[in-house]
Formats: sequence, C-alpha cells, structure tokens
Amino acid sequence: MRLPDFEAWAMFACVVEHRSFSAAAQSIGVSKATVSKAVARLELSLGTTLFHRTSRRLTLTDAGQSLAERAARILAETQAAEEQARDAAAAPTGLVKVAAPMSFGLAHIAPAIADFLKLHPGVEIDLTLSDAKVDIVAEGIDVALRIADLHDSTLRARRLAPVAIRIVAAPSYWDARGRPAHPADLGDHDCFGYTNLPNAIWHFRRGTEEVSVRPAGPLATNNGEAMLPALCAGLGVARLPDFLVDADIAAGKLEAVLADWAGDGVALHLLTPPGTLRPARVESLIEYLSDRFRRSCNPR
Repeated sequence: MRLPDFEAWAMFACVVEHRSFSAAAQSIGVSKATVSKAVARLELSLGTTLFHRTSRRLTLTDAGQSLAERAARILAETQAAEEQARDAAAAPTGLVKVAAPMSFGLAHIAPAIADFLKLHPGVEIDLTLSDAKVDIVAEGIDVALRIADLHDSTLRARRLAPVAIRIVAAPSYWDARGRPAHPADLGDHDCFGYTNLPNAIWHFRRGTEEVSVRPAGPLATNNGEAMLPALCAGLGVARLPDFLVDADIAAGKLEAVLADWAGDGVALHLLTPPGTLRPARVESLIEYLSDRFRRSCNPR
C-alpha cells in the first residue's frame, strides 16, 4: 500500500494559506526550495498542476482550487491530533476563535467567556460578535454559537436550548391599531424587518394550520436589539427572541400576541467545523459552554 505524502499536502496547504512559497517556508521554518520540492512532488503524484506561477503572482489552478480545502483539513486534523496528544496530560493552553450573535453574545457569551478564562488562564479567546452568518471553516472559527432553525449542515452541531420567538409591540401600538387574532392580520400592521435574513417570511403553525406572512414596515435592521427603541415608541411590530424582549414584556413596555401560534423551531446551537479531532482548549470550551447554557436556559 502506498502511503499519502502528508508533508507535501501540509506544505501545499501552507502555500495556499499564505499565497506565497516564501511566506509559507518562513512560517514553517524551512527553505523555499524545500516547499517548492514538496509541492512539485505532490503535483507529480497527482498528475496535475496545482498553481499558476508568474514572476508577480501565484494563483491556484482549477485542480488546486478543488483540493485546497481538503489539504487545509488534512493539515488541521494533523495539528489537532498532535495538540490533543500533547494536551492530554496538561492544562489547556492556546488560542480559541469564537463567533456569536451580537446581542446574545454581549449579554450571555461574553460573561461566559470571562468565567471560562478564570478557570483556564492558559487559554486565549478571540471573540467575534456579528449577526451575519459566518463561514466558520473559511474564517478559521473553532466554536460558533448560532440562534436559528438549523437545517442540514456539513458542520457539527449541538443543540443547547430552545429559544422562544415572540410577536411584540408596545401596548399603545396595539391599542391604536388593534391586536391581531390571526397571523394573517399582521399584513395590516407595520412590521419591522431583519436584514440578515433577506426575503424573510414569518412562519406560523397551530395544529395542522400553517400561515406565512411577509413583513413590511418603516424599519429594517441587521440587529434585533436595534428594533427595541422603535418598538417601545409604538412605531411597529417585531418578531424577536425571548432573551431580547421578555424583560420589557414584564415591565409593561411591550406586549406579546399570538402566543398560541408556534413559529420556526429556533434554538441555540453550538457549531464546530467538520472533523473529530480538536485541541484540549477547544474541547474544554465546548463542554463549558454546553453545560452552562443547558443549565441556564429553561426549556419552554
């Protein structure tokens, strides 16, 4: 049996990452000639050219493009295996890249990260907060928290807790415009839009009946929390998660309607890239966040 040339695959992945043979060689700590020979050896083995080389530019061929992600995965799996072996008898150390939604991240993930760092002083966290959907493989994210009705994915997903979605407006708005008795009535209301979901449609279900409503109104934004001032001012209706609106509902600033209608099956998920090998620092954070949010988020 002929074994794969893992060194050549790893060096090819480094050249792709750095877009330069010289930069890849410097990052690995070998000569440029060593990297060039390894890539040439891989090209000979595969029977195809991986790069277009000119004096000014280095670009991937179609074959190189199709193999780049696989090479990166081979390198990452190998590095993770080595780190896992080294970390087995030691405290977790090193960098973990985390992505989370903005409002939920500020309110819940940031405090959780602070508590985790107290327990693991050798770990460093790079936390990115954004409501936009992040490509965690392309961005090199180790752990992502996502609130969504998660469909099939090539990522590894762990469902942590359900998230209730509420239809809310200020009591003054409902008093002036009328409270909807059926989701279809929302077509006559000023409904705020969430721009991170283009062409978003609000789905409702009660028993065997299903209804879809396309929101239209005076405000659209890429962050749910940004809707709250306009909501409380009585300017419209929004569809928002419980963690954003329950405090204002309890305070009487907002009022939820259509509670007997279920929406999409939204939940808090923890996502990781494909693959089973992860460094101890990543495994530690995954287990910590999973345990924390499963205990703190009450089932509904």
